[in-house]
Amino acid sequence: MLPTSPAQLRRLLFVLNPVSGDIDKSELEGSITAYCTERGRTAAFFHTDGEDDLAQLRMHLHEHTYDAVFAAGGDGTVSLVAEVVSNTHLPLGILPLGSGNGLSKDLGIPQDPAEALRLTWDYQVRTLDTLRVGGRFSAHLADMGFNALIVERFDAGDVRGPGAYVRIATQEYAAYQPATYRIETEQETWEGVAFMLTIANANTFGSNVIINPDSQLDDGKFEICLIAPFPNTAAPGLLYRLYTSDFDASDYTRRLCCSQARISVPGATQVLVQIDGEPYQLPTPVEVEMYPASLRVLVPATV
Repeated sequence: MLPTSPAQLRRLLFVLNPVSGDIDKSELEGSITAYCTERGRTAAFFHTDGEDDLAQLRMHLHEHTYDAVFAAGGDGTVSLVAEVVSNTHLPLGILPLGSGNGLSKDLGIPQDPAEALRLTWDYQVRTLDTLRVGGRFSAHLADMGFNALIVERFDAGDVRGPGAYVRIATQEYAAYQPATYRIETEQETWEGVAFMLTIANANTFGSNVIINPDSQLDDGKFEICLIAPFPNTAAPGLLYRLYTSDFDASDYTRRLCCSQARISVPGATQVLVQIDGEPYQLPTPVEVEMYPASLRVLVPATV
């Protein structure tokens, strides 16, 4: 971490997703503006609308000058802003307003947006690695298999929040058919059937499932976390391990550590992949590439 001076951040851009999570944002801009004004900061706002947000945000930052860019939304908004500011001098700030808020949890950022606003003046800068998964940017987690399917169903639905995610997962579980994957890394080759496969540069899903214990966001490595098909009788024990940092102790789990990987699904030309909370159909094989020390993030000064 790099200690920084609060005086360095004066001009702040807040990127808002009006539909993330299940949170009323009607008074959010006024609250942010008042908070920043009281502390001698200037707050500006950029609203996402799903219409070429990446290019529009890049253009906005080309035309305006800021000291930091805050993502005010869920994992998708965080990933959008992170991609735009990666490999630049601009740090990413996070106001967690989504259903999961996975990266902010891994970084120890307060989950109360009002408390997270403290990062506008009291912070440290942490430099993180990022990934490209099938050519798409990832700052946190990506996966294939069961969770990717649930994210796709969740994304297509009208209801947000953890309850909707659990309901969809319960509905899909009984009929789900695991796929066969082939994984080639610089260390080893693995082929087999997996219930789900997670490409993890981080530790925890927004649901607080610990998929990758002891991971580091800045070590130049990522992990591929595999969960094999399991009988219904093993589900409670496996779920318990996923909430208690005990992933590696299960008979149905395995992790591969690497800095690059190629993942294919024998017999398939495309595979469903969720990346930082967004579902995509990607051609196979899916190449995973590591970009070390490519993202600067504001984190609490005590972390």
